[in-house]
Amino acid sequence: MDKIPNLPMDFRDILRTVRMKAKYALFVGFVVVLVIIEKENKIISKVSDKLNLKQIPQNIFEANSTENGVYLENGSLMSLNELDSAFSQFRNKLVNVTLQYGGKQPFFEDLPKGPRRHVLLMATTRTGSSFVGEFFNQQDNIFYLFEPLWHIERTVSFESVGANAVGSAIVYRDVLQQLFLCDLHILESFISPPPENHLTRFMFRRGSSRSLCEDPVCTPFVKKAFERYHCKSRRCGPLNMTLAMEACLNKDHVAVKAVRIRQLEYLRTLVEDPRLDMRIIQLVRDPRAVLASRMVAFSGKYESWKKWALEGAAPIPEEEVQKLKGNCESIRMSAELGLKQPEWLRGRYMLMRYEDIARSPLQKAKEMYRFAGISVTPQVEQWIIKNTQASQDNNGIYSTQKNSSEQFEKWRFSIPFKLAQVVQDVCKPAMKLFGYKLANDLETLTNRSISLLEERVNFWVT
Repeated sequence: MDKIPNLPMDFRDILRTVRMKAKYALFVGFVVVLVIIEKENKIISKVSDKLNLKQIPQNIFEANSTENGVYLENGSLMSLNELDSAFSQFRNKLVNVTLQYGGKQPFFEDLPKGPRRHVLLMATTRTGSSFVGEFFNQQDNIFYLFEPLWHIERTVSFESVGANAVGSAIVYRDVLQQLFLCDLHILESFISPPPENHLTRFMFRRGSSRSLCEDPVCTPFVKKAFERYHCKSRRCGPLNMTLAMEACLNKDHVAVKAVRIRQLEYLRTLVEDPRLDMRIIQLVRDPRAVLASRMVAFSGKYESWKKWALEGAAPIPEEEVQKLKGNCESIRMSAELGLKQPEWLRGRYMLMRYEDIARSPLQKAKEMYRFAGISVTPQVEQWIIKNTQASQDNNGIYSTQKNSSEQFEKWRFSIPFKLAQVVQDVCKPAMKLFGYKLANDLETLTNRSISLLEERVNFWVT
């Protein structure tokens, strides 16, 4: 035992007691640390199990490979970025323990403050998704990406038709997962021509994402540098993907618009990823209106439809009709899954009709923000008011400026009734689910006083 100087008995007893308490406290602290480490090891183990991407054809792995990728024995790919993200929860908990014991917070100042939401606007082409996507694009604290999966669709191909739907869904899902984690480098394997030193002039519709056109992502303009997709409001140099990643990490939330995701069930991996706080908004529109819009936007693809309807030419090819039916069915099945509210989707899925948004844009925008758990800013409200009361001159096929309350039924006067009948025949189950009424004759179709929309109050949020 340590020697204690000659002191009064009371002082020596007190000193021994203090030393014993100090040793006991040290021992207890050591045990607490061991317990914390053990718990965190279990958490990290569970997280790591979720990080393994599902195995897909070898050519897809090559397309997804990155310089810092690590191939595991089972053939799956795990990147160092994923590992770093997996430890973020562990770091947060260690910070809390440190602060409780009076320590300082040395290197966590850059961690996101408050809950970080990840919003996916899931739609199909010509459903008004570009317009609705602007509701999130206009918010300063949201990093918004416009159709990043466009690059994947043009790069990845599958030999058999059967593998196409499943294979593309898996690739889309895994790329989305990385984008929501702000790993924009994942896109570099799919951009053509490939970026050099993380610089590209070919990011699809860059100008439709404010986050890619503002400081510090907007670098000085380079003369004589051809930019396939440029910023609308200002002139910027080639997109620096690394700067874009840093901008993403500095935003409070991430939102992505995608028209190439059809199967909701494939998104379960994203919803259950502990690194993400997913909110999925599925946007639907009357399929008759979608066809009418596509016939204008993609005129060449619908020549046979127009000739049959207007000139009485040869019938529409059966494969085209079946394709339309397949699209309607995939949308319907995804919506039915969401509306059934399985446990993994509870509180994370919302179904929205474009027609309801067009009639009450500000109200529906607030509902979507409330569902996402994000506070809407006056800037967004002002944009909606300004851009939903636009003149007829601004109503181009790709414009996001619309007199929305008038535009959403304009299709009724442009689509031939024969084509409306075809859509009603093959898309009837989906139309019934979403509350779109059938038109039995031309008079009903073109009579604006007759609504083709069933009122559904509080039906769309699950």
